[in-house]
Amino acid sequence: MTDAVRASRQTDKAPISVSFEFFPPKNEEMEKQLWASIDRLAPLAPRFVSVTYGAGGSTRERTHATVSRIVRDTDLHPAAHLTCVAATRDEIDEVIRGYGTAGVKHIVALRGDPTTGVGTKYVPHENGYAHACDLVSGIRRLGDFEVSVSAYPEKHPESPSIDADIDYLKAKVDAGATRAITQFFFENDVYFRYLDKVRAKGIDIPIVPGILPVTNFKQASNFATRTGASVPSWLLKRFEGLDDDAETRKLIAAAVAAEQVTDLVDRGVTDIHFYTLNRADLVYAICHLIGLRPKAAEAPQAIAV
Repeated sequence: MTDAVRASRQTDKAPISVSFEFFPPKNEEMEKQLWASIDRLAPLAPRFVSVTYGAGGSTRERTHATVSRIVRDTDLHPAAHLTCVAATRDEIDEVIRGYGTAGVKHIVALRGDPTTGVGTKYVPHENGYAHACDLVSGIRRLGDFEVSVSAYPEKHPESPSIDADIDYLKAKVDAGATRAITQFFFENDVYFRYLDKVRAKGIDIPIVPGILPVTNFKQASNFATRTGASVPSWLLKRFEGLDDDAETRKLIAAAVAAEQVTDLVDRGVTDIHFYTLNRADLVYAICHLIGLRPKAAEAPQAIAV
């Protein structure tokens, strides 16, 4: 057992905390699906819910509208994603101030992907924030925000090594990041080995494992290719021959995700972030398996007569 695993072990009574990621809808049908998913998962009282931000600010208005509605219409705590891509510092600072005005107190600060597409080189805007650590500093300068950043258990695809990648994570922490959320992974030992290396570098903020329930294996494989996450051969075999069998795929997906999450919990993890893809049922089922239950509504008070 590694030192990080020993350090992370909690008592059997330690509460499990979850958070959920959503993406802003593109049309009315997707809007309905998003809010149905939020309504389904909200009773589980997540620590926060995050809303993604498209490359080059392509979803800026929809992201802002979504997080504003979450603040206005729910008791949830939204975390708005923000990137450095294709915007000046003044433009990004305006977005940050807008989030603050809307009541958003948590921002997920990311460098963002190149606007020229996957596999192309990232080029900072000449008048913008160059990298995520610069963006973290800017956010902290403009308000008392909680700031989450990304972490890569198998390193970012552009990093020369895992050690260099962890050094960059430390730069984000030194700039004011308060939490890191990992890219998804499929083998838990990958996360624990990474956690050992991160702690050895003196990084002590929470490193929350990000979990992607595999509802569509081909889609998950494409995500993994873009983000540098490995797809183990055993996972491929689980879904082999099921391209035209959606119902069985759902059952396999549930089993795989349940195994991964329950193993994390058994090994002492108490904070888990789910990439929901705006679909609630599988995530809800996994949360039920690890002991989360809907927050009970308060009983109505008796009226004195």
